[in-house]
Order: sequence, then structure tokens, then C-alpha cells
Amino acid sequence: MAKKDPRVDAYIEKAAPFARPILKHLRKVVHSGCPQVTETIKWGMPHFDYKGMVCGMAAFKEHCSFGFWKEKVLAKRLPLDVRSNQDGMGTYGCIRTLDDLPPAAHLKVLVAEAAKLNDAGIKAHDGAKRPPRAPLPVPDDFKAAMKKHPKAQAAFQALSPSHRREYIEWITEAKREETRRKRMETSLQWMVEGKARNWKYQAR
Repeated sequence: MAKKDPRVDAYIEKAAPFARPILKHLRKVVHSGCPQVTETIKWGMPHFDYKGMVCGMAAFKEHCSFGFWKEKVLAKRLPLDVRSNQDGMGTYGCIRTLDDLPPAAHLKVLVAEAAKLNDAGIKAHDGAKRPPRAPLPVPDDFKAAMKKHPKAQAAFQALSPSHRREYIEWITEAKREETRRKRMETSLQWMVEGKARNWKYQAR
């Protein structure tokens, strides 16, 4: 029997209004594709397990994400039908509406196949190493702001490539100049405190 976790209900209710229908849709599709799936919270985000991790989802301020744990192996078996911007985390990048996702029927098939991979004991990436993503260029205004705060600049350089990418994406996604400036100020503060961009969602 499928097991639902009340923490996932709470996570969905706390998400932004635009994100709730997306998360509820993904949750329903996952349970449909793998009726034996078990819900849990890992790294502060909802995940779905069946003999190991199958997939996970998350909600952020302006977008959602959804990804398969064994994405590279799954892609060799079935088309993932990726539609959305791949700059974000997960299989489908930044998901802002349900239209950014493949049809529910296709997602259901993918979930079922992902569960079969766990049944067969196939490892993530089939033993192959995932190639590193090319680093994003640091915006000039962010560079200038860090030069005025040597501690923040040193902290930024000490971050892992993925954490540097998260800060750069957050800043460049801002649509208004005021929002961009505030995000840079917040980023400088968090970096000095030794925090990653998504520190609020990390397990404690």
C-alpha cells in the first residue's frame, strides 16, 4: 500500500499559491505510476521512495522542480519529454505552470519505469559519472558588490560550483532591478554566514 507522509501535506500547504496545484499534480501522478511508493522528506523537500529513491519535488519562490533520481538511466529507456527551462534543478528545470510538464500519462509511465529500475537493483547513472555543468559567468554588478565585501567574496570562492550557480541563478532570475539589488545584498549576508542559497531547505 502507498504511504503518504503528513509532512508532505504541510509542505504543499506552505508553498506559494502557484506551486500548490503543481505539487498536488506531481504527487498524484507519482502514486498512480507506483502504487507502492512511500513519501518522505529529504534535504527539506518531498521525495518518493520504492526500494530506494525514485523521484523528488520541491517548491521555490517562483518555480517548482521535479526530478528522477536515476534520470540518466531512465533516459536510455524512455524519452523524458523535457519541456521546461533546464537552468533549474531536477529533470524539468524551472516549472512555473503545469504546461511545463509532460502529459500526466507520460509521467506515469516514467514513474513506473523508474520503479522497475529499483526493482532490478540498477544504480543511478548506471555506474557512469555525471559530467560537470559548465560554470555560469558571475554578473558584473555582483562582482562589484563582492569587491566591496572581501569576506563575502572569499566565501563565494569557497563555495562548491553548484552552490555558486544557485546564487547566480537566483540573482539573474530577478525581473526588477530593486529585487535584483535586494537579492545581492541578501546573498552577501548569507555567504558571510557560511550559508548556501537554499540553506532553508537543507536537512538540519
